[in-house]
Amino acid sequence: MTTSREHGGASAAVVPLAPEHASAVLAIYQAGIDEGNATFETSAPTWDVFDAAKLPDHRFAAVDADGTVLGWVAASRVSERAAYAGVIEHSVYVALAARGRGIASALLKALIDSTESAGIWTIQSGIFPENTASFALHERAGFRVIGTRERIGRQHGRWRDVVLIERRSPAID
Repeated sequence: MTTSREHGGASAAVVPLAPEHASAVLAIYQAGIDEGNATFETSAPTWDVFDAAKLPDHRFAAVDADGTVLGWVAASRVSERAAYAGVIEHSVYVALAARGRGIASALLKALIDSTESAGIWTIQSGIFPENTASFALHERAGFRVIGTRERIGRQHGRWRDVVLIERRSPAID
């Protein structure tokens, strides 16, 4: 279990993401979607769809002392091809009221620890250029910019770019 310290000294525990976290995880996801700079998605999926798409050993929730979910991180395969067995794509979302408390950093640390233990050598993601907080978070966690996929998709009728980032594990040769 990983913990994150908030500015007031209280902590949040990072635990494996479980079905009992489903409604809070999907609500946090939907809030991120509604903000407009997190994803091309327009609505959070059902829990069954979310659950089936995410790797069970590489998804975590940050919860406070009373069990409230403050954020989550989860990963998916990028390909079924054997050559890409060590490459995953991730998402990390934190509830608006819990931002600025180190929650996302703790969640990324848990993901990095679990993936390195499993022999995964690359964690990647795509970020809208306007999402400066996500860039700062990921840079602190060792991610680097690979390039920009220009006009890769439309959101609410306008083309959006996505910046591809990755973290290559220094522990895996």
